[in-house]
Amino acid sequence: MDTAMKDGGSLLMECLITLGAKVGFGVPGESYLAVLNAMHDHQDDFRFIMARQEGGAAYMAEAWGKLTGDPGLCFVTRGPGATNASIGVHTAMQNSTPMLLFVGQVGSDMIGREAFQEIDYTAYFGSIAKWVVEIDDAERIPELISRAWATALSGRPGPVIVSLPETLLTQEVTTLPCKAVNIPEPAISMTQLAAVEAMLNEAEKPVVIVGGSRWEKGGVDALCDFCLGNNLPIVAAHRFHDIIDNHHDCYAGDASVGMNGYMKSLLREADVIMAINIRFGEMTTDAYQLFDSPNMKAKLIHSHVSDGELGKIYAADLPLHSGPNCFAEALSSIRLTPNAKRQEWCADARHTYLNSFEVAPQESPVDMGVVMGVLAEMLPDDVIVTHGAGNFALWPNRFMKFGRKSRLLGPQSGAMGAGVPAAIAAKARYPERTVLCFAGDGDFQMNGNELGTAMQENIQPIILILNNGTYGTIRMHQERTYPHRVSGTDLINPDFVTLASAYGFHGERVANTDEFSAAFGRAMQSSTGAVLELMIGTEAISPRETISALRESAKSS
Repeated sequence: MDTAMKDGGSLLMECLITLGAKVGFGVPGESYLAVLNAMHDHQDDFRFIMARQEGGAAYMAEAWGKLTGDPGLCFVTRGPGATNASIGVHTAMQNSTPMLLFVGQVGSDMIGREAFQEIDYTAYFGSIAKWVVEIDDAERIPELISRAWATALSGRPGPVIVSLPETLLTQEVTTLPCKAVNIPEPAISMTQLAAVEAMLNEAEKPVVIVGGSRWEKGGVDALCDFCLGNNLPIVAAHRFHDIIDNHHDCYAGDASVGMNGYMKSLLREADVIMAINIRFGEMTTDAYQLFDSPNMKAKLIHSHVSDGELGKIYAADLPLHSGPNCFAEALSSIRLTPNAKRQEWCADARHTYLNSFEVAPQESPVDMGVVMGVLAEMLPDDVIVTHGAGNFALWPNRFMKFGRKSRLLGPQSGAMGAGVPAAIAAKARYPERTVLCFAGDGDFQMNGNELGTAMQENIQPIILILNNGTYGTIRMHQERTYPHRVSGTDLINPDFVTLASAYGFHGERVANTDEFSAAFGRAMQSSTGAVLELMIGTEAISPRETISALRESAKSS
């Protein structure tokens, strides 16, 4: 990396490598050939994983960003390539995941003429990305790539779009690459900490809600120790189950989609809500029905790494602009006055959470309640779990305990098809760990073609396809609103076992519950990854609802 003449594509790759990039995902395109050529020069220190469709590539990049904390990188061509990738950009935004999407663009001499596949990326991505930039001079590549990297990581992390005109990528320059960037984390003052202590000391029914990204082990440990020492129940925001060890004595479950009744009661009855790094999304607030807006009945302490999230929906009694780790470490210096009611409140919350794992036998050939028990015994402590969107996701979200070493990669955006690409990204990063993907039959077919990527890259996750022959979530709502009038939700599926074999995966169909344990054991031992098709009854439309019950309820209402 010297001052020798180089083209813009080479300078871009030099910048990314000095920033710490090691892996990128994408689909090749003629609009960024110079970047692909530069990747060839850096193939010893940068791995390009070629996906089968840009949506899958963007999901992979998003999962990489969430798993590692570094920006996930995605490279796509102009026009259709960019629009295909937009689903992953939206997912990264809602997940608060750092991500960079590099899009080939028409040459600068053609911009504004509606050239072949030309799109105004600022207009297209403006509402779902943190920043959109089009680089018009190769000498500015280091400046703008450094800024893009910092923007993706700073404040509330998220996706940044970088448009690369073809003429930029072939422009010859002698510019040096940028250097690594440091992202500071804001902290609170001693005066603010004293206010937190005073407010919590007055509480008899406090609840801590955690979420977001940029958490580190030290911050998590400090928060857990503080809550344990002061009897504060901890709740995970929507699909952030893996921040806190679910075996911790203060962990009380998740405030998420299909929220349990006990969780609604816990949050409604709280007299102080301490929200740490969460954005108060729809699922965490039960469609904004749990709390009055803009002022909650409970006192609200809201700490967030981005001041843009403070007061956005709920006006906090004590708003704090602080990163999650700095805030958690500050809390460790507080020792609240012992309070018997608070101790009982915390113990009851934990007890109710543990009881929530009880589920009735399922009206299904394969009983997922039993399956989840088998998985709890067989999965290693450091398992990485991924999933897309659908009622099937309630099983890993609601009936799995995530320990200190395990991870969950699920889309807050409710995007179908995210699970398989996320599993590929996770296994690419940690080939030695077990990566388990939950997918519905409809969900799997959104991005099942990415098994081709796994085959080519020698990546071997385990995929469970819960095949109930329907788009389950939509069918559930359909039966609630228009019972007996099934329309557009039934699925005729391919032979998933044969399909798995075609991609070089071990494949099995699990026809009944008793077959699962042995089949999963074989999947764990497979050197080629595995796809297990689990035959689920359509009647068992969700863990605690059946189609018959939904129809009966609709009839009586």
